[in-house]
Parts: sequence; C-alpha cells; structure tokens
Amino acid sequence: MARIELSGIRKSFDATEVLRGVDLTIENGEFLSLVGPSGCGKSTLLRVIAGLEPQSAGRVTIDGSAVDGVRPSARNLAMVFQSYALYPHLSAFDNMAVPLRMRRLSTAERLPLLGSLLPGRRRQERSIRADVDKVASQLEISHLLQRKPAQLSGGQRQRVAVGRAMVRQPVAFLFDEPLSNLDAKLRVHMRSELAELHRSLKTTFVYVTHDQAEAMTMSSRLAVMIGGELVQVGRPAEIYDNPRDVRVAEFVGSPKINMLPGRVRDDGRIEALGQVIRLASSHPPGNCRIGIRPERIVLGNGPFSGTVIHTENMGAEAFVHLGLNGTDARVVARVNDVRRLPDVASHVPFNFTADAVRAFDSAGKRIDVTVEQVERARERAIV
Repeated sequence: MARIELSGIRKSFDATEVLRGVDLTIENGEFLSLVGPSGCGKSTLLRVIAGLEPQSAGRVTIDGSAVDGVRPSARNLAMVFQSYALYPHLSAFDNMAVPLRMRRLSTAERLPLLGSLLPGRRRQERSIRADVDKVASQLEISHLLQRKPAQLSGGQRQRVAVGRAMVRQPVAFLFDEPLSNLDAKLRVHMRSELAELHRSLKTTFVYVTHDQAEAMTMSSRLAVMIGGELVQVGRPAEIYDNPRDVRVAEFVGSPKINMLPGRVRDDGRIEALGQVIRLASSHPPGNCRIGIRPERIVLGNGPFSGTVIHTENMGAEAFVHLGLNGTDARVVARVNDVRRLPDVASHVPFNFTADAVRAFDSAGKRIDVTVEQVERARERAIV
C-alpha cells in the first residue's frame, strides 16, 4: 500500500495551463476516483503521478519520499490504460509475464534462443509462471492464458490487463478510464469486480473516469476536477448531498440537479419559486441559484405547478420533465411508480421540502441555509 501526496501540482502545455495548483492526499489502501468532464486534467494528473508526464511545478511524494524526477519503472506503480495495451502477438500468459521478465531476467536471458540455454533461466521461468498462475486464478482467467488478445472478449482483455499490473505487486494501481471501451452491461459487471478486487488486495487505487456512476459506486472518496482545478474532495454521499460548488452540483447526479434562479433579499433570506428560505448565516443581497435533486420533487400536490413536457420511462423508475408555469425554467422529477405517469401536456402540481434546497451565490459557491422558516413570498415574513 502507498500514501500518495500531491502538493501544488501545475502543468502547462505551451501557454495552456492544464493543472492549476492541485493539492491532494490519497491515503493508504483507499479507492479514490478522479472524476470530471472531458478535458478537466484528470488523466494528465494521473500521468504526473505515474511519472509519465513531468509536472511544471509542485511535488509528488509516495510514502513520504519525493519521486519528482524518478523514472516511472522505479516508482513501483502499475497503470491500467483505456486501450488495455496488450501485445497482439503474445498469449494472455506472456502478456501478463512481460513485466516480470523485464524485471527478473537479464538482457541475455530474454534473448529468444540463447536465453533459454543460460543457467538460471528455467528457474526464473518457473517462478514467473507460478506468479502469473496465482494472479490468473484470482481473476478467474486461468483457462484463457493460452489465447491471443484477438481471441478474448473486451472484459477478458481487461482482466488480462489488470492481471499484468497485479503480478508486479505494485504499491498502488492507477486506472485511466479502463471501462470506457466496454458495453453498458459489461461495465456494470466490471465495476463490481474492480470493487471486490480492491477489497481483496487492500492496495491503493487511483481511478480516472468521466462516468460519475463508476466513481460513485466504487470509490471510498471522490476528487472532482473541473477546468484543471480540484473543486471538492469527499465521500460519494457527501459530494452528492452537499456540493460546495455549483459546478460539482451540476456534474454529479443523473439526471442533473434542477437549477433555478433566485435572489438573496435584504433580510438575508432567499426567494425562489415563490418561497422564502432563511439563511443559516448572513449573506449579501444579490442574485443566486437554488438546486433541487429530482428525487426530492414530489408530484401530485403542492403550491407549485408545471406542464409535462416529456416523460422517460426507465422501467424501474421514470423521469418527468416539467415546464414551470410563468417562467422559462424547467425541472425534472424522479418518479418511482411508473404505472401512474402524468400525460404529456397535462398540468401537474408539485412540492419539495425546504431541506432539499441547495443554494449557490452568483460566483457559484454554496450558501448554507436552514429550514427554520419557509413561507410563501407573497405572505408576511416571520422573524
């Protein structure tokens, strides 16, 4: 296991700044996902950790030792790529054995003909075979070891790539969107397999993905990156329930959080959708936005109404898209009972509880609110 610390990491390509002072600590044995939209710098940060890309500024330490300038092979990190990077002419066994042969055999011992005649080569090969067989058994691919990559399915190739990383016994695994090339059903299966693998190995996993479902379901913690910045780090439930930035709120969650315009009044309360919400602390007057998760909107009764624009029946649940009467705003409500969906173009009343509201100021930063008092805006405010 390894504790990885990143301090003030910056990276620029010519005049383009890709990483903007990233500070992050990845604890021993945790599964941390770097998640964010395409182009946010998460893969570049992973390559900096691996040593494949030198940072422009900042420091990387592994278990307290600075590794800046240390070549990738000496960092004892294993990387699994999106493309698998398997040698097409080698069997699954030989692909998994490559890092062990490079580490344990001399240049002469690796020669195709002469190497097999050198003393000690057979003993090393027996050791390598034992290590590969052990990992293959863990991954349940022992019966595939003699096949070439072209004879394997996408999921099988992914297991071979993971096995090649495992045989090295690294201090940490770095995954760069390894499931992106798989179909939806296989991605769900591989998510559970990777999570189980992490629990069995008890090794540090750093996982890069733009798929929030992957990040939420597998990770101990999420690190949300947007525009080269580390915006928020926390447990999945914390990131989902308490986003500290509007960009995090909008990125995490499917369907996306409903964002509606509002304003902070002179008395320190927020007014939006005809409701007034008292803030936990004073905040200067001005425009703001409030966010409400789709599952917190209840259809069928309440002081608000909207017109059904579209419904999405997913089988186990449905999403109802509403246009708010009198505004250009729209909301999406998650409905569990798909047998009773409203008709398109029908008018539907809805409501939500005050504790469902997440408020953000004009700069996109979180405004903390309480639910001490909620009332209709047209009524007198209660102090």
